[in-house]
Amino acid sequence: MKIRIKFSKSGNMKFIGHLDTMRYFQKAMRRADIDIAYSTGFSPHQIMSFAAPLGVGITSEGEYMDIEVNSTGSTSQSIRALNDAMVNGFSVLDYRKLPDHAKTAMSIVTCADYTLTYREGYETDLSYEQLCEAVHAFYDIPEKIEIVKQTKKAEKIIDLKQLVYEFKVLSVEGKPAFYVKVSTGSSDNIKPELVLEHFYKYLGAELQKFTFQTHRHDVYSGSVTEGFCSLNDMGEVIE
Repeated sequence: MKIRIKFSKSGNMKFIGHLDTMRYFQKAMRRADIDIAYSTGFSPHQIMSFAAPLGVGITSEGEYMDIEVNSTGSTSQSIRALNDAMVNGFSVLDYRKLPDHAKTAMSIVTCADYTLTYREGYETDLSYEQLCEAVHAFYDIPEKIEIVKQTKKAEKIIDLKQLVYEFKVLSVEGKPAFYVKVSTGSSDNIKPELVLEHFYKYLGAELQKFTFQTHRHDVYSGSVTEGFCSLNDMGEVIE
């Protein structure tokens, strides 16, 4: 039976990398007595995969992992058991059964959305209205936003406009912040910080490191033409 688990990552846990997060959940499954399935062979391991690894320092309320189980309790029972085994900073939000034919979250992720808020001491001198006008001129008006992106092997020119699905200014606690929805996956992966880096270049400024605290809202599958769907909507609650 395939299960999709949605969880959040906050507080000091934002400094835990992906591999340590994976090891943590392997132990949490045992502590919570989840009847997780194991692979066969000389070195059995829990059948578990994550949708889209989260960068160190980023918080999130929309992380996903897929597991296979031999048997399971209800959604509410499983959430309670897992959260009883969690440390502060990790919280299981949902636990749903997937169709037998469902692909893994890792293989279907195409998009994610984020809010970037200014850290204390790094605030901009521009007003909310000025930032809105600048984002409109930088993102909404041009048909293309060509940038040079550094890959592992070389540099390549990409059209940022085609990979950023939404970019706007928000007001968070009376202060300006940014919302971005970007391509995420194995082929085209855009970090939200990259969008702000080139927006700052458009403003004639250099984006300092640690200017923003980044928070991921959710992860999606689908496309611009077909529409995006939260990974959480693909499973069903277990009664």
